[in-house]
Amino acid sequence: MLPEFAKTKGVQQPPQYHPEGDVWTHTLIMLGMLKRGAPAALAWGVLLHDVGKPPTFRVAERIRFDGHVEAGVRIAEEICRRLRFPNHETEQILSLIANHMRFADVQKMKESTLKRFFRLNEFDQHLALHRLDCLASHGSLELYDFARKRFEILPGEQVRPSLLLTGKDLIEAGYSPGPQFRAMLTMAEDAQLEGTIHSRYEALALVQQHWPKS
Repeated sequence: MLPEFAKTKGVQQPPQYHPEGDVWTHTLIMLGMLKRGAPAALAWGVLLHDVGKPPTFRVAERIRFDGHVEAGVRIAEEICRRLRFPNHETEQILSLIANHMRFADVQKMKESTLKRFFRLNEFDQHLALHRLDCLASHGSLELYDFARKRFEILPGEQVRPSLLLTGKDLIEAGYSPGPQFRAMLTMAEDAQLEGTIHSRYEALALVQQHWPKS
């Protein structure tokens, strides 16, 4: 039923990160640690999170799988379509695969990037997959613990606050709607998430600084 997953058998991984063995073994260990009653999307995310490794395997200074996340998303999307999964479940499975490597940078993320990361649908499932990924390989939970603690202590209104600046505000300030609106609003929201601005006035001043009106 899943020839794409069967191809993970015998696909070796760099031993310094994966002393447990090939991709097949790694995935089976993760599946074995799943709690009974785990969400179906999480189970499928675990099963398919590294399905992009066989087609991207190469050996340079060490074994590498460049682009395996993107390849995995494409393969998993085809599997979900073939098995006629509901759209909402497919979206969650693909999100789990697409984002599972982002935890490697979680301690270096800007505050705004980290908060946007936490906005992912069912972020607890992303945490759960990452935890299993670590336990089934190198065993270190340092990045998991960091992300979990920050996720648990950050109030929801800081992760997804009411926006200080909207498109309507830009129009009222004399800007004409256009493609630049997205960049303007993103800059203002990033500054808000970073805590460097705290009012509509400051948000508008920031935009005007970078996009002065002629």
